Amino acid sequence: MHKLILENGQPQWGVIDSALAEVNYLDYDLRTVMDKKIHGWRKKMGFNQFQFVGVMNEEVIAGVAVVDLKWLSNAFVYVYDVASGALYEKSLLSPLAWGTRFDNRPDTGVCRFSAPGMQVSIIASDSRRRIDVQVGGHLKMALVLQEAQAFVPLRLCSRAGYAGWVFTQKAAGLVARGRIDCHAKQYDLGAKGSWGSYDWSCGFMRRETNWNWACLSGRSACGKVVGLNLASGVNETGVTENALWIDDSLCKLDLAVFHFDRYQPQNPWRMTTSDGLVDLQFQPVGKRQEKLDAGFMASNFRQMFGYYSGTLKDRAGCSVVLKSVPGFAEDHYAKW
Repeated sequence: MHKLILENGQPQWGVIDSALAEVNYLDYDLRTVMDKKIHGWRKKMGFNQFQFVGVMNEEVIAGVAVVDLKWLSNAFVYVYDVASGALYEKSLLSPLAWGTRFDNRPDTGVCRFSAPGMQVSIIASDSRRRIDVQVGGHLKMALVLQEAQAFVPLRLCSRAGYAGWVFTQKAAGLVARGRIDCHAKQYDLGAKGSWGSYDWSCGFMRRETNWNWACLSGRSACGKVVGLNLASGVNETGVTENALWIDDSLCKLDLAVFHFDRYQPQNPWRMTTSDGLVDLQFQPVGKRQEKLDAGFMASNFRQMFGYYSGTLKDRAGCSVVLKSVPGFAEDHYAKW
């Protein structure tokens, strides 16, 4: 395995076919817009990382995230009960990222957030991710996302602004196993045919950025395992992070277009791609939202969860129909 930053101080641009040993960001030749080198603490504090894991089956939809912005870290978790519509969620902030560890190894690293009343751990190894969450006496998760032997995640690096870059590694349509205990309700993911996805991203990102994101995992109407990742507004400098997996086979997609009402996000969404391979409707059933305006940092975050229906095609002409496949859709503005 190789590192992201090459000997010339620049990242490997575009889609990356093999796993990375390390995102060695401190080796990057970071400069101001006037070409002055940036060293030391300014370089370290300018590097952002986040990881999101989603799991779902016919009974439950859940999300877990850790965000490390150096000046501040955040973890959140939510559990949505499909039958009752009940939503449990918890979010905490940690100044100067106290109690937060985020290794720069997407396939073998530890991602951890620890604060009074809340512990989150995501550990990657051997083509799987172990997720453990404890929130007081209210919520406990012990989950595993497993990649099939032939599965290839989407890995890519693209420019961000004049001097930065973003690396992302994404996977969807993974088998999920484990258990969620939320208040008096227990969910056995191994017994129900459960699916999951993850998003591991980092970089010297634009000071102000925004994006829309869509992700789903499940089975098509004919029984094929499907996963999808779409995004608009980030990672679009010569490459996109749009990808489809059908029975673990990766197909890159062109530009994504999101049709939705930002101020009424509970209404149906539509997602398409410019190559004509994606035409989906998304019906939200719930959401997690958060607004933070701290002056030098800000976030306006809406993550919807619900069900996708429509048609997906790969470049070989294989077409699959989706009927109420669970997933996520997001509208996000960030200043960091």
